[in-house]
Amino acid sequence: MAEHLHTEVTALEPCGMILLRGDLEAEWAPDLLSIMGYSLPEQRQVIQSEAGAALWFSPDELMLLCEAGSVAEAVVQMQSACREAQAHALVADISDARARFAISGPGARLTLSKLCPVDLSEAGFGPGHVRRTRIAQVACAFWMTGPESFELICFRSVSEYVEGLLRNAARSHMGLEML
Repeated sequence: MAEHLHTEVTALEPCGMILLRGDLEAEWAPDLLSIMGYSLPEQRQVIQSEAGAALWFSPDELMLLCEAGSVAEAVVQMQSACREAQAHALVADISDARARFAISGPGARLTLSKLCPVDLSEAGFGPGHVRRTRIAQVACAFWMTGPESFELICFRSVSEYVEGLLRNAARSHMGLEML
């Protein structure tokens, strides 16, 4: 039986986003993350919870997602913890600088694979994985939020362009069927 490759692209409401840069293997790192209730994700992994998510971006960089209203307090607490631990780290609220999109449906994987140089086969990319890459020529990061759903973050300044790319890629396989 053929399956319709419908894909839904949705611009998501803003959320809290904190960028953490520093020596993530240092003694202080787990304590810093515990302020927000997170643990350190492994390389190219995302840890999701009801409170948000911790995304691995590089060996010295994490993106922490949380409720928008809790960012300011979390940043102050994390910066204070850095001072107390005499840790050299950057903790910055970047919520206003990023936009988020949900890509969902049976064609979500195909939609992203048209635009990103990432192995999006089920064997190459699954739940818990995060990729920081490009969508066309724009920097982005994405991860799976469910069996047929992804969340994507990009710079807010290019969000209209990214939304157009995603919608066009989703539309171009609408009506295609898998054999």
